[in-house]
Amino acid sequence: MGENQNNKGLGIFEKYLTIWVFLCIGAGILLGKIAPTVAVAIDSFSYYQVSIPIAICLFFMMYPIMVKIDFSEVVKAAKTPKPVGMTLFINWAIKPFSMFIIASFFLGVLFKGYLPGTEILITGQEVELWRSYISGTILLGIAPCTAMVLVWSYLARGNDGLTLVMVAINSLTMLFLYAPLGGLLLGVNAMPIPWQTILLSVTIYVGLPLVAGYITRKQIIKSKGIQWFKEKFLHRLTPVSIIALLITLVLLFSLKGELIIKYPLTIFWIAIPLFIQTLFIFALGYFALSKVLKLEYRDAAPASMIGASNHFEVAIATATTLFGLSSGAALATVVGVLIEVPTMLLLVYVCKKTYYLFPGCDLAWPQCKKSDKYIP
Repeated sequence: MGENQNNKGLGIFEKYLTIWVFLCIGAGILLGKIAPTVAVAIDSFSYYQVSIPIAICLFFMMYPIMVKIDFSEVVKAAKTPKPVGMTLFINWAIKPFSMFIIASFFLGVLFKGYLPGTEILITGQEVELWRSYISGTILLGIAPCTAMVLVWSYLARGNDGLTLVMVAINSLTMLFLYAPLGGLLLGVNAMPIPWQTILLSVTIYVGLPLVAGYITRKQIIKSKGIQWFKEKFLHRLTPVSIIALLITLVLLFSLKGELIIKYPLTIFWIAIPLFIQTLFIFALGYFALSKVLKLEYRDAAPASMIGASNHFEVAIATATTLFGLSSGAALATVVGVLIEVPTMLLLVYVCKKTYYLFPGCDLAWPQCKKSDKYIP
């Protein structure tokens, strides 16, 4: 990670993050239920399916992480192809197809009897709801995360320089592979690409905080020195990411609070295959391929999590364009939003408990030097 990683203490937000997350989820659902007009007003401020209020929160979530990145680490990370190759392989050769198989089994076979009914798509075609739900999960499966993974890497003490490189490469790859894979798995001959959503979200969530962080870091070190930057500025900045994450949760769940209350069981059925897919993709990268490639912990953690998480803005935008705002496919992509943060926090916890299984774990966790549990 960046400087001051090894000796920093956990603040109240980081120490009790799981509790704060569930409190904010509850607060968001409650807000959406008792004050739906507030949620509607928030949702109205959007541009190409990108919510402006949430975009602002995500900017402040990413900015402190970007400031902490030593950009010489980015250059080094660009020269290590193994973790980048691993995440590209998982994201584009495994994840879309495993999502299709898992969703088809659970939603098309196991839970089919609990998902009755049909719907009329914006094309005028009538389809069974369970098929529509599978389509939504597929759209999530072909959209790897290109922003929030920086937060998960930060919390797990991963290599932020490498994470940034992987985010950039996956963003570019998505522009070329998203439509062909989506068309193949959905059976859509001319799948529209949400270019504006992809470009705008990458710009806001990654580009702007990256530039702002680089300039801030450079100017502060130049004027105040590296010592003041580490001990004073970073210390004050650390809680900003977590606070922005919590505010984002309140906003997200306030927008979907009515939906959760209206369709609790449907959301539960859809969430199960999405959750299993996330665990499978993470386990494949973290416990299997990372070990085979002999990656260090700081590389293995973010390389495994980038495939496990999803770019839900792009998935929602595509589902809305293809099937309609009120479609089952759009609902399934929203469920991806609902389970994203709790599930990824679980995986961060797994990383924190298993760092000793990887070489170089002492670079992120000094206590690893005292451990005799490392298995080469």
